[in-house]
Amino acid sequence: MAVLTDEQKEKKKELAKYKRKVIELAGVVHDIVEDTIWTEYDKLPELSEKIALAMDDVNAFKKEHPYLK
Repeated sequence: MAVLTDEQKEKKKELAKYKRKVIELAGVVHDIVEDTIWTEYDKLPELSEKIALAMDDVNAFKKEHPYLK
């Protein structure tokens, strides 16, 4: 396993922030599905769009920094 430079470590932390945003949005969707689907289903399309955009950010960052996983 290769040792990451300080800059690579910072990029890895930045990637983690992008991923965390996706996970937080997915958690909101999960909560709606589990608890309030009948009253908050109308929020799902907007949340789905936000997840798609956040995933685009993750994938673009990973493409720019292919050494990160």
